[in-house]
Amino acid sequence: MAVEVKIPPMGESITGGLLASWTVKSGDAVRKGQPLFSYETDKVTSEGTAEVDGCITIGVPAGTEVLVGQVIATIEAGAAGAAPAPVAAAPKAVSEKSVTPPAAAPNPAPVLAKSGASAEISPAVRRISAETGLNPASIPGTGKAGRVTKGDMLAALEGKTPIMAVASAPAASAPATTTAAPAGPVTIPSREGRTTRKRMSPLRRKIAERLVQAKSETAMLTTFNEVNMAPVMELRKRHGEEFLKKYGVKLGFMSFFVKAAVQALKDVRAVNAQLDGEDIVENNFYDIGVAVGTEKGLMVPVVRDCDALSFAGIEKAITDYGKRARDGKIQLPELQGGVFTISNGGIYGSMLSTPILNHPQAAIMGLHNIVERPVAENGQVVIRPIMYLALSYDHRIIDGKEAVTFLVKVRQYIEEPHTLLFGA
Repeated sequence: MAVEVKIPPMGESITGGLLASWTVKSGDAVRKGQPLFSYETDKVTSEGTAEVDGCITIGVPAGTEVLVGQVIATIEAGAAGAAPAPVAAAPKAVSEKSVTPPAAAPNPAPVLAKSGASAEISPAVRRISAETGLNPASIPGTGKAGRVTKGDMLAALEGKTPIMAVASAPAASAPATTTAAPAGPVTIPSREGRTTRKRMSPLRRKIAERLVQAKSETAMLTTFNEVNMAPVMELRKRHGEEFLKKYGVKLGFMSFFVKAAVQALKDVRAVNAQLDGEDIVENNFYDIGVAVGTEKGLMVPVVRDCDALSFAGIEKAITDYGKRARDGKIQLPELQGGVFTISNGGIYGSMLSTPILNHPQAAIMGLHNIVERPVAENGQVVIRPIMYLALSYDHRIIDGKEAVTFLVKVRQYIEEPHTLLFGA
């Protein structure tokens, strides 16, 4: 009996996605529960598994856009695997098709635009010449009486037609002694064979969509501050080994910033809000999104109820989310419902940035690398490990005073980390 393999439902808002890859081939023997394929949507990546033991026949190749519920393979229940049959090649997107150009006709002798005939050059040609430095007299003209057209200029810039070297006119006072040999054609190299093209994945398309939405639908502004990381670094140095032995996870910087953000959100309630039409919705809970970079794009899993979690609980949650996000095992509900986001560009060496809001949240905090810098303390210049902080916020509902106060609070909690340990 043949059992159909279908694209599984992923949530009410998801109707389709990309069949990213197969982990088996047609004719292979598969076992119940064995991963068969990877499926990407605009939100998450998931795996499809076999429902029965048997021999699989693949009907839809990897790289194909598919719909939820679509049959992509069949499994002959109980059948032993036969010799693997070749999987059909994935149909390429229209933008990726290889097109064989027709044989080019021999180029006619170039007809140069008349020198000194600037009155015969169209405004469009004159503008392109001014912007690019391309001399109209150096390319063949296809217009009436050999005039150079806008299309001729664009074709030359794209390398489709040769560009002839044009010698400057000799000065009137300089007697002509010899006739210079005509220069050979100068061409702009073609891009063919030097570029690659591929379609955006559903996840990357969704990320792009949300970033543009955040930029276009919010009055986004960013404010900055700096924080002395020496107290946290010293605390981690003293207790890091004991923490690892006791909880089985390292004491990282992120748990300090999550805890500091929670306290600051309690102090400055306007930052823990979002706009819903003409209503301002204040959130009285602390589900914090922590941005995780993966090969397929940025994901923001949400650590729930951070005000009630210990440092160890936060570190374990972040470690687990990070591993599963990179392995494509994250679930859609784990990416939804956050009230505030923290993004750490410092792990990649970023000194300063302006993070973009995670819509519909009203604020996001960016962390950066730690660099030893000279600072003034009690009238003395000393060297301290400094991190720059950035807070991007929706100015429609958060005023500058509230945004600056929030970052000042975060700075105070980080520079006095013992205050975060009470009740942790």
